[in-house]
Amino acid sequence: MLIDIIAAEQTDFIKIASVIDAIRKEQNKGSNIRYRLIYTGHYDDKNLSQRFFEQLNIPRPHINLETGKGISDVEQTAIVMMRYQKALSLGKPRLVLITGDSNATIACAITAKKTYQLAIAHIDSGLRNNDPTATNEINRVLTDSITDYYFTPSHSANANLRKMGVPDEKIFFVGNPRIDTMNKIRQLFDQPHFWSKIKLKAQNYILVCLHRSQNMKPLLLKEMLARIINSAQGMPLIFPTDMAGAKLLTAAGLKPPAVYATNLLEYPQFIFLLENAKLVVTDYTGIQEETTALHIPCITLGANKDLPETFIVGTNQLVSDADGMTTALEKLFSGNWKRGNIPYMWEGYAASRIMALLKNINTEKKLT
Repeated sequence: MLIDIIAAEQTDFIKIASVIDAIRKEQNKGSNIRYRLIYTGHYDDKNLSQRFFEQLNIPRPHINLETGKGISDVEQTAIVMMRYQKALSLGKPRLVLITGDSNATIACAITAKKTYQLAIAHIDSGLRNNDPTATNEINRVLTDSITDYYFTPSHSANANLRKMGVPDEKIFFVGNPRIDTMNKIRQLFDQPHFWSKIKLKAQNYILVCLHRSQNMKPLLLKEMLARIINSAQGMPLIFPTDMAGAKLLTAAGLKPPAVYATNLLEYPQFIFLLENAKLVVTDYTGIQEETTALHIPCITLGANKDLPETFIVGTNQLVSDADGMTTALEKLFSGNWKRGNIPYMWEGYAASRIMALLKNINTEKKLT
């Protein structure tokens, strides 16, 4: 059985790395399951170096659709559809395995269905932010309307699918394969190059990871970071960012020793920095997942409630304004932050569950 595994961005490769590892283990046992790793080429490849793939222990993509960036959502979706259709003409898989909520997710799902009526399996199926105007929400709803196998990470995702009429026999609660990958990467214990240079110590700095446009507005960013600095008891803020973000921090007068802007980090170095932080402030869904799995206090800036388990069960707290930031930091430094629990099925065996389901598909057994 040939499976197409689709990835649109770095976070997708992190999520599917553990699944690829599980497939290889089955191949070593004599399984006939094969895969093509297809990168849609949505973004710059500067963070997708050979070293990145070696660290994740996955191959470079077998096919790169080279979609490019700087184009509209509609153009991007259309280009992926046309180029994936051509890839399908070169080899037809039994199953298309997609993840997340990017334009590539829905584009490849539609193309697989309309061209060859191929089966679709969706990792992270059922996630919702309940904003019908958001591009990722539109992609999620449309993708889940044509999916065949719903691989879900949470109870809330299961409930969302049931609300849209998906029968229970198509919903497979597998957990979170990103946590599988993270647990393996932690073993590399890779300190960032600046760790010793600026004399960082575990539990003695705050990690800030922001990228959404609404959180990178100069006045809002300056106010939020000022609130953190004023409450941080002298701890530095470490802010991995790109060149545009670094310029924004400099223009706002946010500089060492209060704020250190660093280059974007390799994944093992980032996980080391995350695991040793006193607090993480972010707007990334993936980081919300990782902090919860590692019991690290996390403040999510904005209205990102894609995974409510990270708030209800885990270590996450939602903050929407500067006053809320101050209140949350007072809770942290007074020792009243919740420790949190790891959400059900996030123990690091999601890829094994997915592999068992893929084996059932391969032998044409009914999934139950």
